[in-house]
Parts: sequence; C-alpha cells; structure tokens
Amino acid sequence: MFLLSIEAASRKDLFLSEGAANANGRGPSVWDTYTHKYPEKIVDRRNGDVAVDGYSRYKEDVGILKDMNLDAYRFSISWSRILPKGKVRGGINQEGIKYYNNLINELLAKEDEYGGFLSSHIAKDFQEYADLCFKEFGDRVKHWITLNEPWTVSQGGYASGSMAPGRCSNWMNLNCTGGDTGTEPYLASLHQLLAHATAVRLYRNKYKASQKGLIGIALNSN
Repeated sequence: MFLLSIEAASRKDLFLSEGAANANGRGPSVWDTYTHKYPEKIVDRRNGDVAVDGYSRYKEDVGILKDMNLDAYRFSISWSRILPKGKVRGGINQEGIKYYNNLINELLAKEDEYGGFLSSHIAKDFQEYADLCFKEFGDRVKHWITLNEPWTVSQGGYASGSMAPGRCSNWMNLNCTGGDTGTEPYLASLHQLLAHATAVRLYRNKYKASQKGLIGIALNSN
C-alpha cells in the first residue's frame, strides 16, 4: 500500500510540483513572491505559477505512481493554499482543503485496500465477485471452479516469493516485496478457503436449484 508522508511547508519542491499558484483561493508563498520580485535570480526566469501542474493533474500522477509499483509517496501541504493569509484567523481556504482531501483519497483508492488474501475481508468481496459471475453466466456455465491451485498462491506468493505478490521473509534473501514466510502463507491459505466456502455456499443456496450446475475447487496433486 502507499505510505503517505505529509509535511507542512512552503518548500521549493512543492512550489515546482503543484503549480496553480493563484488557483482557488491560494495565497502567495515565499517562493511565489521571490520569483516574481526577482526573476533575474532564476536561471531561466521562470516561476511556479504552472510548474508541472500537479494541482490539476494529480489523478494522472497517482495513476503513474501505481503503474510504477511505487509503495510510498511523500508530498507537502502548502501552507498558503489552505491558509492564504498565513493564519487561521485570516480564513481557511476550503478549496485547498478539498484538494488535499482529493489527493489523499486518490492515493488510497489506488492502493491495495487490505492486502488481498492476507485479510479475511477478501471472503466477502470474493463472494460478491462470484455472485456476479453466477448471475451473468450461470445460465450456460454448469461447472464452476472457485480457485485454481490455492497452494501455489500461498506457497509461491507468500512463502517463497516466487510468484505475485512476491512476499517472503527478509532472511530468505530473495529480494521479496516484504512479508513473513512463517505466518503469511497460512493466513493466505485460510482466507482462500474462506473465500471458496462463501462462494460455494452462495451457489448452492441461491443458484444451484435453477442453474443445475456443480461447483468445486482445483487443488494441486501434491
């Protein structure tokens, strides 16, 4: 998941990333004043009025973070965007508050919500997924397999780290993405079985009588 590191600042890196210097009630920061008053002190005489336009393009930027498989994002909260006069008694810029809420929500929306098969929450979501499949395709599909080789998922994904999501203990020295070989494969196995059970129960109680199908699981021979 994304590790969010937030800091309050009128930093140069923030000035160069957000842009939108005059948008939606933002006040000038020290860098805005500096670059406008002394443009000759900047090599190309540019300022941060637009910069890389992170303020307008945050959804695209977060999408890129996700595509790059980054697991952390450090950003600053512009003092002058949420407090244009510098103090609370000078007024809170709700548009600025809204922007940072939107950015945080977008980051969280792009993370893995609860760790996949490491959480028991997946059983309910898997049930909803299966329910949709039964509803949409069950009039023609008569043989359902809930999970394919759950042992492979547990062992490869959470014990040896050889398969997605590539988790294992540090002592294995396999360049894994994090994890605990001593506990996580067993949690993943438990939650796969729970997900399987919820889907089977749903099918038998809700769909089997009308669709007349069979449902099971595909296990490794070993």
